Amino acid sequence: MKLEGSCHCGKVRFRCEAQSPVPFLRCYCSICRKTAGGGGYAINLGADAATLEVEGEPHLGTYHARIEDDGQCRISGAARRFCTGCGSALWLFDPQWPELVHPHASAIDTPLPTPPEHVHMMLGSKAPWVEAQRAPGDRCFDRYPDESLEQWHRRHGCFDGPDAAGDGGTP
Repeated sequence: MKLEGSCHCGKVRFRCEAQSPVPFLRCYCSICRKTAGGGGYAINLGADAATLEVEGEPHLGTYHARIEDDGQCRISGAARRFCTGCGSALWLFDPQWPELVHPHASAIDTPLPTPPEHVHMMLGSKAPWVEAQRAPGDRCFDRYPDESLEQWHRRHGCFDGPDAAGDGGTP
């Protein structure tokens, strides 16, 4: 699915191809919540990094989050890209998965499919004021879910990538 997105002020526009475009995963971690989550969570999609095209690159900023774990602090390798004009969170790129880029669903202008269920992750670090809107059938995790974006899309029959027929391929 071709995704087109933009920031609020229109200085940055981008396009990419997504094999897993259903916005099902709500992340409640403090990084997502504070950099992009108006509802107390953020929704990231999975797209092919090689297809990312950007207009307005001079207006892009990059944020590398500080991650505190067991009293230690490190700087994340993941680059969170945003518009320096209006502050809109646009996408995340993590060099651990160089083939992927993760656009924020909130920045996508293309109509997205409605998910058959939601996965709520990082609930163990959600803010006390946030009420997770869990529907029957939703899956919830204090930390990370037990399946990847691709695995979730395959399970629901909505993965449109290599080996989409389901006869093997990448887990």
